[in-house]
Amino acid sequence: MESGGKTVTQVEQWSVEDLVFRIYNLFANIPPGAQTTLYMYRLELQRDEHIKYLNEGLKQLGPSFVALDSSRPWLCYWIIHSMALLGESLDYQLESNAIDFLNRCQDPNGGFGGGPGQMPHLATTYAAVNSIVTLGGQKALSSINRWSLFFYCSFKNSPFLTTLQLQFSELIQLLFNLSFRDKLYNFLLRMKDPSGAFRMHDAGEIDVRACYTAISVASILNILDDELIRGVGNFILSCQTYEGGIAGEPGSEAHGGYTFCGLATMILINEVNHLDLAGLIDWVVFRQGVECGFQGRANKLVDGCYSFWQGGVLALLQRIDLVTGERLSLFDSGEEDSTGNSSSEGEDTDGISSMAEETCHFKNGEQQDSSCSVNYTSSSHTQSLGNVEMEPLFHSLALQQYILLCSQLENGGFRDKPGKPRDFYHTCYCLSGLTVCQHSCSKDYDSPSVPGQVLGPYSNLLEPVHPLYNVVLKQYREVREFFSRS
Repeated sequence: MESGGKTVTQVEQWSVEDLVFRIYNLFANIPPGAQTTLYMYRLELQRDEHIKYLNEGLKQLGPSFVALDSSRPWLCYWIIHSMALLGESLDYQLESNAIDFLNRCQDPNGGFGGGPGQMPHLATTYAAVNSIVTLGGQKALSSINRWSLFFYCSFKNSPFLTTLQLQFSELIQLLFNLSFRDKLYNFLLRMKDPSGAFRMHDAGEIDVRACYTAISVASILNILDDELIRGVGNFILSCQTYEGGIAGEPGSEAHGGYTFCGLATMILINEVNHLDLAGLIDWVVFRQGVECGFQGRANKLVDGCYSFWQGGVLALLQRIDLVTGERLSLFDSGEEDSTGNSSSEGEDTDGISSMAEETCHFKNGEQQDSSCSVNYTSSSHTQSLGNVEMEPLFHSLALQQYILLCSQLENGGFRDKPGKPRDFYHTCYCLSGLTVCQHSCSKDYDSPSVPGQVLGPYSNLLEPVHPLYNVVLKQYREVREFFSRS
């Protein structure tokens, strides 16, 4: 407690509000004559500067990626994913360096470490797999370890292979499936605790983050099965707190990052309807504060990264199809009718339902009550809605304002909040949050953004992501098609 009865938390909150409101006031008081040009400039996504910042970050890693700490696969993911959101491809050499480095992070017994020779860890495994998925293409998706490459080189002239008439790409894919995915699956099983939850690494911590990274990797690589799913839902349910959010472990405080991980996992294993969804929505919507951005926990400061961790939660919630009250259907647009079939437990959920659901506000002549009190056991409401426009569960334009005016730096990169430096982590999750905002009212997640939902010039529009995995949607579809053949 500081002098005068002010707590440290109160002083920090007032300081952040002062910085943010100064920015907003300067923006609001642009002279009328210069308003249009300057207004659009201040709200413009500095795309070229961000791409330059990200490219320089990759180049500094060098051909062998030896200049970083144990978070190297994470840095690869943050940079590569940010580039993909901006619609920018890596040049050939940088892409080759990244694939080579990620291959060398593979452990001989499955999983990825934080660098070559380091122990496998679920967090870096998730980052490495998402990096490979985002890079896309045959070379990345067919990544194999050194043993498999040696196997191929030793037998490539074998009459046996000639007889089988295997194409090079088919052989590489076969070896990739036999080595990387099988060993990765075994690694995930080794990390599974008897409680049903997962450990981050051998003898490591058990938490919701471990559950998400394990299930996400298994799902996107098409190796998710009942054995991996068993008991995960019960563990996550034990982590949902009285506030409605989800904690990292039972008895802890609800947290934005863990809430995203818990909700996404429950959707992937088809048990989301077991959560207290009404309580979860109430907790998340109240995390958007007066600064227009999200905080990660109650009574904490706003942080740009929660634009995705909390905004992504609400993007998932408003597309949950609970028409039956018991079953969940989540399909990519055009693949299947979301009102017809639902995935059985353990099946992969391929996308986000295009149907307007009970967990969001609707606009059909008039605005619905913002309290969003819904009956999760009744399907009559959604069945009678017809073709309606979805309203996001959060103030999408306000969040975009915080990201563009308070988190974005004009020389490239994004930051936590005013007064903080830029970094690749916040660049990744601010951009991820921005695209979630831009597509928050779309009927289908990859449909064109609804007019008026992109703050600033339309050139700000980013590539849509699959919010369960936080990978660009077209790259997700490529990897699903690639591994569906095995």
